Amino acid sequence: MTHLKSLFVTRLYHARLDGVSQDDLENACFSIAEDDEAGQEWCEREGFPGYTSYASLTDLPWRFPIFKELVAELDKHVAAFAKDAQFDLDGRELKLEDIWINILPEGGIHTSHIHPHSVVSGTTYVQMPEDASAIKFEDPRSQMMMAAPARLKDARAEMRQFHYVAPKVGDVLLWESWLRHEVPMNMSEHDRVSVSFNYNWQ
Repeated sequence: MTHLKSLFVTRLYHARLDGVSQDDLENACFSIAEDDEAGQEWCEREGFPGYTSYASLTDLPWRFPIFKELVAELDKHVAAFAKDAQFDLDGRELKLEDIWINILPEGGIHTSHIHPHSVVSGTTYVQMPEDASAIKFEDPRSQMMMAAPARLKDARAEMRQFHYVAPKVGDVLLWESWLRHEVPMNMSEHDRVSVSFNYNWQ
């Protein structure tokens, strides 16, 4: 008798973000980007497409009430994800480490990367034009597949090397921080706006 089962599951959490005004969040993102000269200079110097507050503003929840409200909601989702992942937190907590704004214009990309030193990472979506790019996740075993053939085009989702998620405004995605991901080129004429964050174990 033959038995097949999946091992070493990679979880991706996808939910709606309640309790936060999306209009207020969108207005805050654009207002902050317009006023953040240090962030604008960093993006220009580093050749970063569009705008990110990652290298310039480390205290968004303290500066702006809407981000404080956002973090309160994200805390709930991260707690639910941690429960599903069956983390043994040993009396400690997963707490927000950093949170930042991303404004990706037409033609902009975020290349493949991970988030070292964190446990849970994620993004919530503030503005997603119709042709804006989905987020792309990579099978963490890719570097060990060596001589393996490609998967069938109609392979089951859990068997594919890459998985794409096209989120909507108000969605929140969570994953373990070691999971490699990227944002392919934004083909929309309009900005793709998101807020990303990391939680660490404290």
